[in-house]
Amino acid sequence: MQLTGRRPLLDAVRVQAAARPGVLLHGPAGIGKSALVTALAADAPEGGAVLRCSPAEADARLPFAGLVDLFAGVPEHRLAALPPEPRAALAAALLRGGGPADGRGLLAVRVAVLETLRALAAGGPVLLVVDGLQWLDEPTAEVLAFVVRRLADPAVRMLAAERVADGGRPERLHCCPPGTVDLPVPPLTDDETAHLVRTDLGADLPPATLRAIQRTAAGNPYYAEELGRAARHAPAPAGFGTLPPVPPGLRTRLLERARSLPEPVRRTLLVASAATSPTLTLLRAAGLPDPAAHLAQAERLGIATADADGVVRFHHPVLRAAVHADATEHGRRQAHALLAHAVPEPVERARHLALAHPYEDEATARTLMAAAGSARQDGAPATAFELAALAARRTPARHPADRAERLLAAAEYACDAGRAEEAGEAAGAVLARSGSAAQRVRARLVLLRGAGQALEGAEDLIADGLRDAAGDPRSEARLHHWAALRGLLCGELTEAAGHARRAARQAGAAGDTGTRIDALATLARVRSLAGEPIAADAALAEALTLVAGADGGPENRRLIRMRAILALDSDRVAEARDQVVPLLAAAGEPAGAEETVATLVALTRVQVRAGHCREALRTAARCSRALAEAAPALYAAALAATAGGTVDEARRLAARAVRASEADGDRLFLLRALAVLGQAELLGGDPRGAAAAVEALQRVRELGEAMCAADPPLLHWYGDLAEALVVLGETEAAGTVLRDARDRVPDGAPGSVLAALDRAEGLREAGLGRAREGAVLLRAAVDRLRGLPLPVELVRTLIALGAVERRARRRNAARAALAEALETATRVGAAPFAVRARDELARLAAAERGGETGAGARELTPTEARIAELVGGGATNREVAAELFISVKTVEGALSRVYRKFGVRSRTALAHAMAVAVIASGAAVDTGDDEQPGPNAATVTVSQAVRPRLPRPLDTRR
Repeated sequence: MQLTGRRPLLDAVRVQAAARPGVLLHGPAGIGKSALVTALAADAPEGGAVLRCSPAEADARLPFAGLVDLFAGVPEHRLAALPPEPRAALAAALLRGGGPADGRGLLAVRVAVLETLRALAAGGPVLLVVDGLQWLDEPTAEVLAFVVRRLADPAVRMLAAERVADGGRPERLHCCPPGTVDLPVPPLTDDETAHLVRTDLGADLPPATLRAIQRTAAGNPYYAEELGRAARHAPAPAGFGTLPPVPPGLRTRLLERARSLPEPVRRTLLVASAATSPTLTLLRAAGLPDPAAHLAQAERLGIATADADGVVRFHHPVLRAAVHADATEHGRRQAHALLAHAVPEPVERARHLALAHPYEDEATARTLMAAAGSARQDGAPATAFELAALAARRTPARHPADRAERLLAAAEYACDAGRAEEAGEAAGAVLARSGSAAQRVRARLVLLRGAGQALEGAEDLIADGLRDAAGDPRSEARLHHWAALRGLLCGELTEAAGHARRAARQAGAAGDTGTRIDALATLARVRSLAGEPIAADAALAEALTLVAGADGGPENRRLIRMRAILALDSDRVAEARDQVVPLLAAAGEPAGAEETVATLVALTRVQVRAGHCREALRTAARCSRALAEAAPALYAAALAATAGGTVDEARRLAARAVRASEADGDRLFLLRALAVLGQAELLGGDPRGAAAAVEALQRVRELGEAMCAADPPLLHWYGDLAEALVVLGETEAAGTVLRDARDRVPDGAPGSVLAALDRAEGLREAGLGRAREGAVLLRAAVDRLRGLPLPVELVRTLIALGAVERRARRRNAARAALAEALETATRVGAAPFAVRARDELARLAAAERGGETGAGARELTPTEARIAELVGGGATNREVAAELFISVKTVEGALSRVYRKFGVRSRTALAHAMAVAVIASGAAVDTGDDEQPGPNAATVTVSQAVRPRLPRPLDTRR
């Protein structure tokens, strides 16, 4: 049994095992208790004794069978040291002498076991392992219960496992030492089950089969392994409405007693297993005479039951699959035929009809397609896909065009459901075999949808589609729109604008209002990214004139989302939120997975800017559930983490978003992911993080220039880059970045852009030693942000102001700014910024206690402090540069400033001056706060700068 998904539980159990006299793991059969017990028993220290038994069901009837196993490894000399009567009684129990015939003899056995364990414990730790308490024979169980109540020796510990029903409680906790912790072993998640089947078993199964295994195993690793092995050798993958194959051995284990039930009972169970939602009413409608009585017999064997409302439930999903698989093929068809006439829902009726007639039949295929359309209209695209795919398989071979049409419908439904792999398989089959140019165009459009953000390599797919679509303006418009989207994602903004305009013209000629709206919305996005807000507004205005004639479909949602993004970038946060939220709240809207994710990403951005940090985390989590490994979902999760999570989490998610965007060739989300990565690294507050931030944000700058981008978010990211450079002491380079950014600021730029650049400029001034001038710029930025609904930006700027005011000796102003920052950050849930504000307040308090006089008043920037520390430790300039990921020139410049601040001219004098500063500042040192200031804190005091630090672990990411 593998330990997939069990590492966190294993670690938690190890903690408990170290603190408690015993651990009892419990759960249903196959949940993985034995694998955990084996792994934990292997932790036993060398030189100790491990007494183990693993009883089976047959052993429960054999007196002292468990004790025989437990004492199999106990040396004979330990037993020989016992007093005569206990020794003789134990020997008899272990079948090494005559049996104890009376109560006195049974007591002697218990005393002998107690004394033997005490003797073993005197020589080292003892671990009792009982894997299968439920099958432990009663005499052995009584001995253990007697012993553990009297054995108060910390050297003796117990590890046990007991099988219980799902949700049940262990019944033999009394066999474990007092204070034993009992821990349920939970089921695996779907992702862990998939990993177990795919990786540990090496089974590369179709998605539909894997989902069937996940549903049927219900998190039980033993069942998942058995079903996965059987599926590898199955003649055909599980299709819609079918259950995964259950191997004969597992069926026998599960149904050995059920096979002896009367035939009418077994037939009732079979029909119930074939139904998606079986009830007593449905079973009676299917012609079964007395299903309640039949299920009462099945319940006594732990197979299935009917509740008070008549709902039929199998005790575990694998039992349903086993009952279904144990029947003959003819029996299964009959069950589906009965249900096809009994179920009221059209979708279910079509499913049973198809499974009752597993052969090509046009009437069945038409029924399935009608049901697929109903399912899609009801907002169930996954069901629609599976019905349409089944319809294609039931379509007679003599109708290839109809089969291709049904496959294309299935592919489109699969796209709507976010099942890109299956959509690609269906569309690829049409593309390979269809002689119809129109069908091939449709297939290519499906493949483009399924590509998600990975459109960099789609140029040939679009070009081939345009050749097939020649003369069909509707298809040409759609393909040109995909070319525009590809250009947008790949940073080819000029080409993207050209394709978007052509798509809008051809869609207008074809009367395709939806595609025309889409093309104009994309054109607006391209123009906005290029820093052309007037052109973007014009494209949106043209699209808005068409909305009245649109049907409220996906193109309308995209237009609304585009308007929200432009409003957000212009600091109109409430307007943006009012437009995005209804897109998710609209009940019954049949939006596809990519539409849902795009809307959730937009809402996450809105919530972060609005300071709804907790809501942003929830929205990002919802986004991840829809498309977990997609670059947009990872970007949203990272963005939310920078505002309301932790720095480490934000770094990790942002790095994954960068890798996913690079793999897709998606420059648009690569820009965003790199920007979030830079912000996360900057939040860390140390020179190494700042160096990583510069690396990421410099890539943002280069990508933006290559794309000719100049939208408001990019200008914000220029400010972030300048701040990171200031932390590293690269004030000249920061000035160059800020001048470049200001040259790109258009007339009427959003106030948040100007505030971000002022904040960076204020920190740069402070870094140059002009703290009062820096504070003036930062106060102006704060005043500007007070008039905007951007609390996180305000908090960030207040922290920067507080740090710089402290350097300017304006302690009251510093305290006021930092207190406001902490209160606001706490209120909106901006956890990383609340941490920064607390750190800065602690530094301010430490400085006030020390009075900041004399040498203790000298302050260094974070990079100067770290350089001074390394130089004081004997590092050369080149070694310092390598450690901090900065240039030697930067080290030399910073070291010169440090010399001036201390009034020294050599490394030796610097080391002496810093030591004197520490002694002089004495009480000012806050030994509980050893972090450097963050990106918004420009300085640290000398006493803080020279505190001893633990060596930093090697960061393998860089």
